[in-house]
Amino acid sequence: MPQPIIAPSVLAADFANLEREIQMINESDADWIHIDIMDGVFVPNISFGIPVTAAIHKHAKKPLDVHLMIVQPERYLEAFKQAGASTITVHYEACSHLHRTIQEIKSLGCQAGVAINPHTQISLLENIIRDIDLVCVMAVNPGFGGQKFIERTYEKTRALKSMIDSSESYARIEIDGGVNLQNAPALRQAGADVLVAGNFVFRAPDPKSVITQLKNS
Repeated sequence: MPQPIIAPSVLAADFANLEREIQMINESDADWIHIDIMDGVFVPNISFGIPVTAAIHKHAKKPLDVHLMIVQPERYLEAFKQAGASTITVHYEACSHLHRTIQEIKSLGCQAGVAINPHTQISLLENIIRDIDLVCVMAVNPGFGGQKFIERTYEKTRALKSMIDSSESYARIEIDGGVNLQNAPALRQAGADVLVAGNFVFRAPDPKSVITQLKNS
């Protein structure tokens, strides 16, 4: 089994020292930088937007994995591409015309991802699974960092992996929320390819060591 892609979430970073935090990720075994964009409408919190994403990109040496937890994300796809996004993930629940939005992301030259909330059924992705590069499975309710991992995520991940295999899709499975060294091996066994970790990385005494341990999980 290949090593997982590790994507530290800068939502948990020290915003007053963001350049330093990005440099830490650059020097670590992380593969991507995960950026959670929250609008206070789709989720009950506001994080940051296009200018901060562009500032991160200025210092980043790893691809930006931009997760749009916002309403009408199609309005901002090109702006986030210009800000440096390599992957743009939109929420199934936020898109009235999901296929069109995926096409727009791909036309910009970005990888296209679809995120699903804990209550959303995997089966709803059947008609789109071959068109996307990434499925972001929320293992917590989106909007805040530091939440407890939802145990049903394992079952959901296995079902998604089965769908991907049976449909001959190339989509990666990303797990976002509550990921740590205790659950990472089981998530990998269930089919996860990408592990997003925020507080578990940035609150650790040695974040780079934690990233390496997740990489070897």
